[in-house]
Order: sequence, then C-alpha cells, then structure tokens
Amino acid sequence: MLSNTSKYAVRAVIYLAMNAGEEKKIGIKQISKDLNIPTPFLGKILQTLAKHKLLSSTKGPHGGFGLGRSSEDIKLIDIVDIIDGQDIFNKCLIRLDNCNDKEPCSMHNKYAEIRSQLMDIFQNQNISILVGEISEGKQRINI
Repeated sequence: MLSNTSKYAVRAVIYLAMNAGEEKKIGIKQISKDLNIPTPFLGKILQTLAKHKLLSSTKGPHGGFGLGRSSEDIKLIDIVDIIDGQDIFNKCLIRLDNCNDKEPCSMHNKYAEIRSQLMDIFQNQNISILVGEISEGKQRINI
C-alpha cells in the first residue's frame, strides 16, 4: 500500500533513531550501505525529510543526518504525509475522483473501515514505539 519511497523513508528514520544521537550524525553513504538503498535515491528522501524538519542535516566531512526532533514526536503519518501525502487514507481503490458516501464506487464502503484503521495506526505509532519493539526483540525487522 505504501510506496517504496515511503517504506525507505520509514526505515531510514527508524535507523537514525536507533543509531544517531543528538550530536551524532550518520553519513548518507553509511545509511545507504546499511539499509541497502541506492545512495542518490536515499539522499533525495532524506533531504525532503530534512526540509520538513523531521531530520537534521549537517554538511561537511563530519556531517550527515540525525533526527530533527524526538523519536516520540515523529509519527508514521508524519513521514508518509511528507513523502506521499495522505491519498492512501482518503482515496478509494477503484475510482480516483469524486468517490464519496453519496456516489460510492463498488469498493468505497468495503475499504472505508480499513482506511480508518490505517489512519489510526499511522497517527498513533511513533518511531520511539517501533524502535523499542525492535530493540526488545518483539519485532523482527530488516532495517
């Protein structure tokens, strides 16, 4: 359901939350290598997140990326909204325009509850929760 760009962005933010500190920045090449994401593509993603203050960016030989705010304050919806917008939560699967309760497509009512549940999950899951679950071994993730 999410674009690969959003998936990469989420993985990168989790990675930074787990590996970068307030003062510690991680270089793009290291992040790219560890996450197995092409460097130019990852660079565009991280610059977009930095432009929206979700990440911080420092240039130079000791530069790199870190979180722009606390991992508790970064929700999944923040990342997806910056990268892809909220169409996944607002649009139907079949008809892309003017699908609503008055003129629903054949999937509108079936998908409405799922859209609502997805929005709830993305609004309530923050990066800190995910990092905690990964660190405790509750979730296996190939970051």
